[in-house]
Amino acid sequence: MNITVLGAGAWGTALAIHFALHQHTVRMWTHNADHAKVMQQSRTNDRYLQGCTLPDNLNVDDDLHTALTNSELVLVVTPVVGLRDSVLLIKQAGYGHLPILTACKGFELDTGLLPHQVVKDVLPDNQQIGVLSGPSFAQELADQMPCAVCLASENFEWIKQLSAQLNTHVMRLYANDDVLGVAVGGAVKNVMAIATGLCDGLGYGLNARAALVTRGLAEITRLAVAMGAQQKTMMGLAGTGDLILTCTGALSRNRKVGLGLAQGKTLHQVLMEIGHVAEGVPTIEEVHNAAAKYQIDMPITGMLYQLVRNELTARDIVERLMQREPTHE
Repeated sequence: MNITVLGAGAWGTALAIHFALHQHTVRMWTHNADHAKVMQQSRTNDRYLQGCTLPDNLNVDDDLHTALTNSELVLVVTPVVGLRDSVLLIKQAGYGHLPILTACKGFELDTGLLPHQVVKDVLPDNQQIGVLSGPSFAQELADQMPCAVCLASENFEWIKQLSAQLNTHVMRLYANDDVLGVAVGGAVKNVMAIATGLCDGLGYGLNARAALVTRGLAEITRLAVAMGAQQKTMMGLAGTGDLILTCTGALSRNRKVGLGLAQGKTLHQVLMEIGHVAEGVPTIEEVHNAAAKYQIDMPITGMLYQLVRNELTARDIVERLMQREPTHE
């Protein structure tokens, strides 16, 4: 299959490398001409994913028309903040009819739309829009370490066929028709990972971490179901699986945000040190707004919202959560 990957960050590069290694012809696009030139010549992406060689059947372009010519599938792997502009560029270039998968996690600022909803908003006539989500770190996929993720779409016949075409012994793909649940799970788990990083950074121990992860899953599930998702989706890869990985894995950027804040660093300092986008940070406000909209109790999210607004300290959050009134599970 001819695949185009929009976005040359760590995850976009890892996906491009993976599919190229499994006999697909891949073109990766970035708007940064200098970055594209360096990657194409050096056959590496040392800026975002060091130590990984680009296969010969993976080319990097800064010209979108070239990248999309003869494409059979587009993966948009930009941060959520750049998703709408990327899809608009696809439309303006005359390729809005192509099947599109998003591989970013979060809510669009101001609109509160999930990634697949943003694509549908720009391309209302496109019937092949889906989401790739699940427990997966870029470095491990690029190194061809095994993982399992979901491909989800309202168009279930298409996504089943696509899952079969793209499935490999390295990345096992599970087709899912609950695209809303898959997208919510992928977005909100990043918020919970920040909270877990705070807990770990403050030295509260493994018992407290387990409590936060479990109650975090309860918050994610309440919101997802209120938005119209299936509860069982939260028990699968896009819910529990992605939450566990992001809350406990040393490669998790969002967990690193919490660890940094626990050390007394400012949010700006932490993000500068990480050097990559941590989607959980802008997602906090959007999830807080969604909880208010659907009248859902999300105490972990609410306290993180107060933290990023400098209304609470890192230590306040865990202590206040533990001091809440007892309730039933």
